[in-house]
Amino acid sequence: MASTSTSTVAQTDWTLSRRQWAIAAAIGLAGAGAGMVGTMAWAKRDTGTAVREALEFRLPKTKISAVDCSKLPGLCEIAAGQTLFYTDPNARYLVIGRVYDMESRTDLTATRLLELNPDTLLAGAAHNNADARGEAQAATTAAPPTRVPLANLPKAGAIRWGKPGGPRLVVFSDFRCSYCRQLSEGLSGLDVEVEERPISVLGTRALTEAVYCAKDPVKALHAAYRGEEVSAPARCDTSGLDANEAFARKHGFTGTPIIVRADGTVLRGYHPAPALAAWLAGKPVA
Repeated sequence: MASTSTSTVAQTDWTLSRRQWAIAAAIGLAGAGAGMVGTMAWAKRDTGTAVREALEFRLPKTKISAVDCSKLPGLCEIAAGQTLFYTDPNARYLVIGRVYDMESRTDLTATRLLELNPDTLLAGAAHNNADARGEAQAATTAAPPTRVPLANLPKAGAIRWGKPGGPRLVVFSDFRCSYCRQLSEGLSGLDVEVEERPISVLGTRALTEAVYCAKDPVKALHAAYRGEEVSAPARCDTSGLDANEAFARKHGFTGTPIIVRADGTVLRGYHPAPALAAWLAGKPVA
C-alpha cells in the first residue's frame, strides 16, 4: 500500500531559500525582532495557511495534502498522503500518534485514516452488485466478526516470538501504535507463542518492511516498539505482509491491536496481561 511514511516526515533539509527565511521570520525563527514582526503577521493570516507554509519550511521533503486546524482545540491535523500527524498552531511541535475522544470513546485518528484510505472500508464489505457508496455504508454498519478463519493466513507475513509451544496468539499490530507496544510488553510476561502479523494502519509500511526483512526480525520488532531506528536491509519477499493487510481489510480490522486465539476468536484493543491470561483460559473479558 503506497503511502508517505512517518520516516519521511523526519527527513528534513535545512537549506534555506530567501522565501524560507521569510517564513522563518514569520514563525519567530530568525531572532527576537523578526519574531515580533512574524507574530503580528501571523495573527492576520489564516492559521491553516500559515501552518502549511511553516511545515513546508520545516519539512520540505514531506508533501502536505491537507491542513485542518478547526477540529481539535490546540492542534492542527496534517494529512500527508495516507499518513496523519498533528502539530500546534505555531507548527513548532510535531505529534505522531493517535487522538482519542474519551467522552465519545472514539478513535479520531482511525476515523480520519479510513476517510483518507476508503479501500479499508470497502474491502469485503457487502453485496457483489453494490456500488462503492453502498459498500462503504455496509462496511460502517456491519458488526465486526467475533471469529475469523486463521487457516486462510499463509505462513509468511508473521514474526514469531515468545514461548515456543505455548498457547498461540495471533496479533495484528502496527509498530507506531502505542497500545500495540503496551500489549507486546504484557505478552512478554506470559507463556504464549506470539504470531505477530504487522499491518500498516498508520501509514508505516516502510517501517514494517524494515522490521520484517531484518536479519533478526524479533529483535527489530522490539526495537521498533521502543522507538529505536530500524535500518532498512536489502528488500525481501513482502507478499506475506500484503496477505496480512488483505486479511485485515476483509475482516474489518481497521485498528490495532487485534488479538486472535488459536480457535479464531477475536479480541480487539489493548488488554493487560491478567485479562489476556483469563481470556486464553476461556473466560470473558470485561
